[in-house]
Amino acid sequence: MESFALSTSSSFLLSTSSSLFIHKGSTLVRRSTPILRSPPSIALHRPNCKAWITPPNKKTSHFRIHASQTTPPPPPQGAKIAPFILSVAIGLAVRFLVPKPVQVTPQAWQLLAIFLSTIAGLVLSPLPVGAWAFLGLTTSIVSGTLTFPAAFSAFTSEVIWLIVISFFFARGFVKTGLGDRIATYFVKWLGKSTLGLSYGLTISEALIAPAMPSTTARAGGVFLPIIKSLSLSAGSLPGDASKSKLGSYLLMSQFQSAGNSSALFLTAAAQNLLCLKLAEELGVIISSPWVSWFKAASLPALVSLLATPLVLYKLFPPETKDTPDAPAMATKKLESMGPVTKNEFIMVGTMLLAVTLWVCGEALGIPSVVAAMIGLSILLLLGVLDWDDCLSEKSAWDTLAWFAVLVGMAGQLTNSGIVTWMSSCVAKTLQSYSLSWPAAFGVLQAAYFCIHYLFASQTGHVGALYSAFLAMNLAAGVPGILAALALAYNTNLFGALTHYSSGQAAVYYGAGYLDLPDVFKVGFIMALVNAVIWTLVGLFWWKFLGLY
Repeated sequence: MESFALSTSSSFLLSTSSSLFIHKGSTLVRRSTPILRSPPSIALHRPNCKAWITPPNKKTSHFRIHASQTTPPPPPQGAKIAPFILSVAIGLAVRFLVPKPVQVTPQAWQLLAIFLSTIAGLVLSPLPVGAWAFLGLTTSIVSGTLTFPAAFSAFTSEVIWLIVISFFFARGFVKTGLGDRIATYFVKWLGKSTLGLSYGLTISEALIAPAMPSTTARAGGVFLPIIKSLSLSAGSLPGDASKSKLGSYLLMSQFQSAGNSSALFLTAAAQNLLCLKLAEELGVIISSPWVSWFKAASLPALVSLLATPLVLYKLFPPETKDTPDAPAMATKKLESMGPVTKNEFIMVGTMLLAVTLWVCGEALGIPSVVAAMIGLSILLLLGVLDWDDCLSEKSAWDTLAWFAVLVGMAGQLTNSGIVTWMSSCVAKTLQSYSLSWPAAFGVLQAAYFCIHYLFASQTGHVGALYSAFLAMNLAAGVPGILAALALAYNTNLFGALTHYSSGQAAVYYGAGYLDLPDVFKVGFIMALVNAVIWTLVGLFWWKFLGLY
């Protein structure tokens, strides 16, 4: 209920000492009826409304309340002025103030200025990401830097359309309830203790990940609702001291584990596919990409997945150690969900088909995007998804727009020789320090990882820096496939650095169970833990696989 607040300290005065009495001769006599002195109107306020009360008068014997509705101020429209000016200024400074290297053509230098201005806008957000990318694309055409076909060349990229279709698959998992059912089964099987509960949720995400290629959708559509339900039943409330009983630990563990789940499979995150596309443009071709990715990631990712809940159990312990009611709650929820529906069976069969084609597609001559198109067609034909579901998946179409712009610009920068020039400059610098390729590999990987503190998007980071850092690795003598895969795996791992570092970070932090200092502290410590595991286990495993 909304409450009104008095805007004045005035109170009703029925009379004053001078009006309560009258003089009769020298005697002061009390009036039989006091005189009513009208008080000032009393104003009341609430958001978007003004109200006031007037007292009784000769015509009325009661108080009257008056109200009028006010129109709230319209939200600001257009670009945010300060971020807009700064983003544009960066591009103009590069174009007109920074001397152009002799090796670079004027057109390539101008494209670099537009690209850097576009990247600055992705970080500073003067407009939504898709809108700002479109402005950058328009500028490149209007300025004569790119032709229309060159500017829009990436919109036909197979990888980008595979990313778009992956969003539709994720919607199918949420719409059918299949993801929720799978996770609930793991809670039923492993949820007798808080640590077991965390492992159940972690394993279930790892199993869902290859067929649900959106970490944000997995977080918001499947795991956050389950964790909130379990936490509330244990008396662990968001925004309250009781959150540390259960909710804070479960959310932190799931948040920190998600990056390893995404790194385990090529199709577990949209940015993975983009990384391989950009690597291909630099001449790094990975045969049987789905299998090769999984083989290289399997051992370090699985070790990290098993270590994360246990490390956090010591580092960020829950107050509640045992959750004996969780399996019963999961059983009750599964009963309320009823038997597996026809649409869930179709979703399982379709995703098994898609994953099979992704694994065996090269031998069968079926590209990954065609396998995804077949899967989506089945879901549409059988009614699991309808076209309105696809149209309303705004994130898919937004991703198509700005991914294609960034990939297109990055490809044109590579073709124009900018990336080659930049990588040669870095290679000369590294050589001046007499760094071997393993040392250069470590420095570049660490730099790529730490720079993510400046980004609010994993895919934005990839579009901005992946090509440049891969080129630097290649120039320093790092084996191509090793460099390409390591950068791609890092792209998933830095998604848990901060509360803004990825889509799932915003979902989990927004639930109200995590304090900001804890997010930064635990994010930094777990980044070091992952770095140790992926360096020691990863390098041993990659040597065994012959990647270097």
